Amino acid sequence: MANDFAGLSDVPEHLVFDLEGLKKGAGHAVPGLNGDVQVGKFKGGQSNPTYLITTSEGRYVLRRKPPGKLLGSAHQVGREARVMSALADTDVPVPRVFFHGEDPDMIGSEFFIMEFMDGQIYWNPLLSDLPKEQRGQVYHRLTDTLAALHSVDYKAVGLGDFGPEGEYIARQVGRWSKQYKASETDDVDAMNWLIDWLPKNIPAGDKTCLIHGDFRLDNCMFTKGDPQPMGLIDWELSTLGHPLADLTYYLLSWKIPLDPSRGENLVGQDLESLGIPREQELIERYSEKTGTDVPEDLNYYFAYNLFRLAGIVQGVYKRAKDGNASSEKAMGYGKMVAPLSAMAKQFAGGEAP
Repeated sequence: MANDFAGLSDVPEHLVFDLEGLKKGAGHAVPGLNGDVQVGKFKGGQSNPTYLITTSEGRYVLRRKPPGKLLGSAHQVGREARVMSALADTDVPVPRVFFHGEDPDMIGSEFFIMEFMDGQIYWNPLLSDLPKEQRGQVYHRLTDTLAALHSVDYKAVGLGDFGPEGEYIARQVGRWSKQYKASETDDVDAMNWLIDWLPKNIPAGDKTCLIHGDFRLDNCMFTKGDPQPMGLIDWELSTLGHPLADLTYYLLSWKIPLDPSRGENLVGQDLESLGIPREQELIERYSEKTGTDVPEDLNYYFAYNLFRLAGIVQGVYKRAKDGNASSEKAMGYGKMVAPLSAMAKQFAGGEAP
């Protein structure tokens, strides 16, 4: 989803889908789909190709699995469609899902169609394009959105089987340890240390709620003008998990410099003069909105999230090295594993990087 047509391109030949199959399968569910239809593809590195569908009745977004042979656990467009549909009548803002096509024969792979939101995504965490008085509002409202998500009664909305309940951190540490070892290309001391230390030091106080898995500023669409969250997007990693995993992933922006390609970062800035809340203010707001106590020491969860990120980028690097990912950026990911794991180890030792 994008806020205008600047992010659109023609559909590359290998990502063209069967438009007649789409009309036949989903025409009854999407206004105007049975008439004249225009298709463009959103630019960007999404793991799931995303298209703009324009009909006489309006604009819609189609998101699909890539064609071809895929890893079984990747490209979970069905989970995205399911969780957004389940959240439709909650306080969590999500796009409306019109249709989920599970049969890959319909257009060549599983897909779903959702509403197009003519809003704004903020890529720069300093929110330089906004007046100072609106910057705090963006982060306060985004924090409220996370609190609303974690407050959802996931069983009541039909997501009781959306993932295993409990021991989320232990399972994730085990999963990413295995995946890292399977894609290991260099011997990184900090990663070896974390693989040993993390499972032995999981904090007490296990909890389960619905989590987004990739909750951050640029995965939320805001209204233009007076910025209000209008749609939380990119639900591919959503599951039942520990709320502090989501909260600390969001707060990492205040802890470490982000990827420079995403714009400037919050670390080392005079946040007060910029009108951007400090992390403690957002923690207190989240705690008040959810009615839960947030531990004073969150270092384990910061360490865990950085370890997880290191595992993810190692996998991307290995695929690039093996010739299965062709971007130069993917090759550059190999250089990120050591610094990410070093920062994780610092947090594990009770220090901020």
